Amino acid sequence: MAHLNLRHTQNVNGDFYVDTTCIDCDTCRWMASEVFSRVDEQSVVYHQPKNETERLAALEALLSCPTSSIGTVEKPQDIKVAQQSFPILVEENVYHCGYHSEKSYGAASYLIQLPEGNILVDSPRFTPPLVKRLEEMGGIRYMYLTHRDDVADHQKFAEHFQCDRILHTDEISAGTRNVEIQLTGSEPFNLTPDLLIIPVPGHTKGHTVLLYKKFLFTGDHLAWSESYHQLAAFYDVCWYSWSEQIKSMRQLANYAFEWVLPGHGRRFHADADTMRQQMHKCIELMESLE
Repeated sequence: MAHLNLRHTQNVNGDFYVDTTCIDCDTCRWMASEVFSRVDEQSVVYHQPKNETERLAALEALLSCPTSSIGTVEKPQDIKVAQQSFPILVEENVYHCGYHSEKSYGAASYLIQLPEGNILVDSPRFTPPLVKRLEEMGGIRYMYLTHRDDVADHQKFAEHFQCDRILHTDEISAGTRNVEIQLTGSEPFNLTPDLLIIPVPGHTKGHTVLLYKKFLFTGDHLAWSESYHQLAAFYDVCWYSWSEQIKSMRQLANYAFEWVLPGHGRRFHADADTMRQQMHKCIELMESLE
């Protein structure tokens, strides 16, 4: 829970507030941009919700905050409504799980709901309201992990749902050595006809992305950048090789997709032609930073 005595001084007056434990992960700002903004490298409430839609979004952000830095002065009587809203529909059969984990610095995770078994993309917090909703939606067959940074509570999900985890062998550590499916090499891997795992070394050596029809789940490889106002990779957090990440991005630009759904950074939706143009702009930006 957030602490009222740590309430950030830049919050506007009202029920919702952010305290100074905020780690600036950006989760609340993209989930409820009408309510939260950035001041002094932390989030604050710049506008109290003015209707039920904005209030629901603010409560969803509160539940998703990885450090529980968002609070309300009055106990929210409608918190169960927000809990029931997760996972939140993105489009078609793809959902945002919410409940971001501090273990992955607030990375987003996603659910692909499929008749043959659901796919959990990266790990949210293992929390009872979300687990119950995932059970109601059919459980988890596979837990696909883009890379080592966003595995969070993978072990708890694996034990509860008896799902097979997928992670590239170059990302395996002591905490993930029991992952059931360990990918090798640099060639794309078809998990099913509609699910293609694409190695994209750069941010980390064994980073992969998942292409499901028009949806690309990108982990920490690619996202919309508010700073550059375009798709971008993040030079300052490239832990393995920037030149390799550029090569990976060039290869990724050959695929068609309309959604970029990242772990960190913001999602982006556009038609295939616009997305292709954005990918080339991203590569040009990366080359200029090399």
